[in-house]
Amino acid sequence: MPPTQQATAPLPKPSWLKVRPAQGPLVQRIRDQVAHQGLATVCQEANCPNLAECWGQGVATFMAMGAHCTRACRFCHVGTTKTPAPLDPQEPNKLAASIAEAGWRYVVLTSVDRDDLPDGGARHLAACVQRISEACPQVQAIEVLSPDFAGDTQALATLLASPLRVLAHNLETVERLTPSVRDRRATYAQSLALLQQAKVLRPTLITKSSLMLGLGETPDELRQAFRDLRAAGVDVLTLGQYLQPTPKHLPVQAYVEPATFAQYKHIAEAEFGFMLCASGPLVRSSFKAADILPLIEGLPERT
Repeated sequence: MPPTQQATAPLPKPSWLKVRPAQGPLVQRIRDQVAHQGLATVCQEANCPNLAECWGQGVATFMAMGAHCTRACRFCHVGTTKTPAPLDPQEPNKLAASIAEAGWRYVVLTSVDRDDLPDGGARHLAACVQRISEACPQVQAIEVLSPDFAGDTQALATLLASPLRVLAHNLETVERLTPSVRDRRATYAQSLALLQQAKVLRPTLITKSSLMLGLGETPDELRQAFRDLRAAGVDVLTLGQYLQPTPKHLPVQAYVEPATFAQYKHIAEAEFGFMLCASGPLVRSSFKAADILPLIEGLPERT
């Protein structure tokens, strides 16, 4: 059965999901820098439990094109609106300034969906990547967690013309649950098509996707999602526990034990051939993203 939002008592959260709030001088300094530039990090907007760990390792995920999405996925904590604010033409410069000041070595740039824009914001995202690449020589690689651009291949090509090294796009859940978990405009087939087309446009690009567990999926359905992602040429996979952001969002159907996550990591890498799979209850799509750097070394920047 697909997940529902019926008023049922929430499942008690197991001990392995209890983490301390991110705090300390480093965290506060970076928060102040980001706020000063008027930027948003998905680390903060999505209440990521790994904020302090990733920031401490020189990895951060910035959210471009504003903090409000034109879609309303039922799992997501990011705010939604039909009429988001206009794009900030200075955002590429602001991002580059903040990244240079903080000294990030690996940058993940994600964005809200902007269905109100003709190209979904592809040119703006490409400009952000280009400016970061030019102004921040300490950055070893830029990863973009991309929207689906409503299936627009030209928009994807515009983004891939920038010097990003990793293109991520999240499948989020198994095919059966997609209509009840994601916005109706975000389909399972469309996400797979974008990932496959990225490999066609830039064969040496590292591609990456993520799945949430605990929404009611079965082991066989997960295996099929692994199979579909590999058929689309996806190199890297992340698996994490879905956590209900607020009582208005989809409830958790099950808390998956750490040992099961470890089993799925083995299956993804040994059986399906993913180059790397990060799998654990607190893993998010950008968790320890810099671990991908050894896969990038030696690859040509463009083909």
